[in-house]
Amino acid sequence: MYSWLRNFHPLLLCFLMVVCACARAPRPGDSVCWSSSITSCSECLRRGPQCAWCFKEDFLEGTSSNHRCDLAENLLLRGCGQEFMELSGNKVEVNATISSTQVSPQDISVQLGPGSEASVIVAVTQLERYPVDLYYLVDVSASMQENLDHLKTVGVALSLRMSEHSSDLWLGFGSFVDKPVSPYINVHPTKIQNPCSDYEIRCRPAHGFHHVLSMTGNTSEFTRVIKRQRISGNMDTPEGGLDAMLQAAVCQKALGWRPEAKRLLLLMTDQPSHLALDSKLAGIVTPNDGLCHLENNIYVASTEMDHPSLGQLSDKLLENHIYSIFAVEKQQYQWYEELVRLLPGTYLGKLGLFQASNLIELVVGAYKKLLSEVAVSVSLDDRASSRFWVSVSPICPNGSSANQQSCSGVQPGQTVYFNITVGLHSCAADGKDEDVAVTIRPVGYNETSVIRIRSKCGCRCELAGLCRNSGQTFCTERDQEQRDSSLNPSCQSEGSDQICSGRGVCECGKCVCDQSRLGLVYGKYCEKDDFSCPYFTGLMCGGRGDCVQGECVCDSEWTGDGCECPASTSTCQSPDGSLCSGHGECVCGRCQCSDARRTGSLCERCPVCQSTCQTNMNCVVCHVAQGLSESEGSRCNKSCTSSVHYSDHAVGRAGDKWVQCLYISDNNCRYPFQITAEAGQAELHINTRAECSSSGRVGTFLSICALTVLCGLVMVAVSRLLLQKRHRPQGGTAVDGVYQCTEKELSYIPTTNEKTVTYRRDRPPDRPVEMHIQVPKMPFNDPWH
Repeated sequence: MYSWLRNFHPLLLCFLMVVCACARAPRPGDSVCWSSSITSCSECLRRGPQCAWCFKEDFLEGTSSNHRCDLAENLLLRGCGQEFMELSGNKVEVNATISSTQVSPQDISVQLGPGSEASVIVAVTQLERYPVDLYYLVDVSASMQENLDHLKTVGVALSLRMSEHSSDLWLGFGSFVDKPVSPYINVHPTKIQNPCSDYEIRCRPAHGFHHVLSMTGNTSEFTRVIKRQRISGNMDTPEGGLDAMLQAAVCQKALGWRPEAKRLLLLMTDQPSHLALDSKLAGIVTPNDGLCHLENNIYVASTEMDHPSLGQLSDKLLENHIYSIFAVEKQQYQWYEELVRLLPGTYLGKLGLFQASNLIELVVGAYKKLLSEVAVSVSLDDRASSRFWVSVSPICPNGSSANQQSCSGVQPGQTVYFNITVGLHSCAADGKDEDVAVTIRPVGYNETSVIRIRSKCGCRCELAGLCRNSGQTFCTERDQEQRDSSLNPSCQSEGSDQICSGRGVCECGKCVCDQSRLGLVYGKYCEKDDFSCPYFTGLMCGGRGDCVQGECVCDSEWTGDGCECPASTSTCQSPDGSLCSGHGECVCGRCQCSDARRTGSLCERCPVCQSTCQTNMNCVVCHVAQGLSESEGSRCNKSCTSSVHYSDHAVGRAGDKWVQCLYISDNNCRYPFQITAEAGQAELHINTRAECSSSGRVGTFLSICALTVLCGLVMVAVSRLLLQKRHRPQGGTAVDGVYQCTEKELSYIPTTNEKTVTYRRDRPPDRPVEMHIQVPKMPFNDPWH
């Protein structure tokens, strides 16, 4: 009934072998990198940062080029050396030659492959004291007349107060109203030159921005300039403050911003500001270009360009390292509160009246608040924003708190670290490498850090034409003639009569191997594969050889059916240089002991051998008989299997490696000797200091012991007799164990011995009861046993 099973047994065994081979082979299809559609190195690297391309010329001969793309570890297992691999490995290089005091490092180069990322640390240090540039940008419309008067006393007082926090304070001044076009101002000829003519007051003409005083440390000059200022006027409520702020930020040379100073731009107004696109009311549709347009300290492009957007203004403030402070009246506080959320490095102050003391407190408080918050802004080229990405994670010092991209409560002298991670989603459409710069700007700092990213989308081997990409193969006329020939020597291995080992076809003088569902067939003659050889540690041929026609061809350092055995015998060498301590042979890198009693990785242990002192007893007897003389000891070579040494130490050798033995001769002499416990180093050490004893001494010793015992017995007997005599009573006698008293003793004992017990009851009173009971005792003369 089992005949069908016997018939199918070989087939079933083959099937199980195939299943096992497929389950354990490192198949290219199992890799996230391999794909049948890959034809070039560049396409391979785009698969991911873990992918590699092997451009070794004879790598997997006979297979298609897509097998050159795989995980680096898989390529190594298939015989592709590291020097023949094209990798999209990341690189991070820091230019340490640029010195900095606040932001470091300032120049970083990063190489990224598709799908990869890299992280760098940028440190921002808060210094103890900074020089400070403070520029007053004041709304001089008619409603600001009273507030302008209060500024006249600010300069000196502010300089004195800021000296507590800054090493050097410089002040500057500029004014603004609005764009001098309709409908923002009255364009009647009499109103253009004097907007306040209806009130019989001489006012200044309306202007977009007028730079009045460049940065100076002369506070007296600042006060003098403020006193000369006059108000102006306009028609609508909003002012052109944001337009003026952009010019004050970008016109660094004209305003005199110092490179090393902390820059504060203070905007004072009592009205909201125009935003981008508001200028369409005046027919101005040209977007603001973000450039400086000052001529003779006047903003000449005010009537030509629109107001800046908040994003544009934010970028310019960051580029020029400027903190902005808005000092507004409480009626406009809510409007500006929404605005400053979009402007990093901005402080908003609410003042009931623009008095000098209030302004000083506002500036000092804003300066301390802005410096205690360390934040960074990241800018990336818009054209690369879809392919690259950047993330920022702050690492704040103790006592400060972390926000999304900033740390608050930072004290002078502390350092904030920012972990900047940059990544590449994908390469450009043309597949070429590209360079992109990411700028890290700490808000308000005059130092920046630039990360220069270079995408690694192409392969260096392609430039040299060495990538072995797939392409058309051109055959010679001789190849065409021999293409279908069964005797093409270029496609036959030596000693074989098969073309391409029977597993491929010969095209253009080269074997093109068949594709197998079991695995990969490759080799110059299709003689190799990755599925028909023994496996070791989960790898075919242990990853230490090639599978050729079903047998492992191991590397020079390995041997065995599955290349599992080292070819070297170094692992079997004993400390004395012998193999397996001289008691075995080295098989597959391990000792196989020839004596079943021996154990240990080097056959060095033999507990049974070491415990028999009798094994070396004949050798010791021989040497003792020869008088323990080295000159005569050679006669005992036939009796000894170990190297014999003499020792005159009283203790002899000790330790775990020595077995202690003792030989007692016929004349009662004791000879200690030791045997080594480690095979391969067999040694016998005999102690020449023997302990001998004579028979006369033994007799004397025994006589002394007998006499001592006899004396002890005599003393014990005498002591017992004395004790019995001492405790015997005088006068009395004992008969049959009963002691008889003398007459003298009886005279002291009464002849009668009784006791009367009386009980009395008084109730009831008319019948009292009294009882007398006599209790006799034992007669005295009765014997007591």
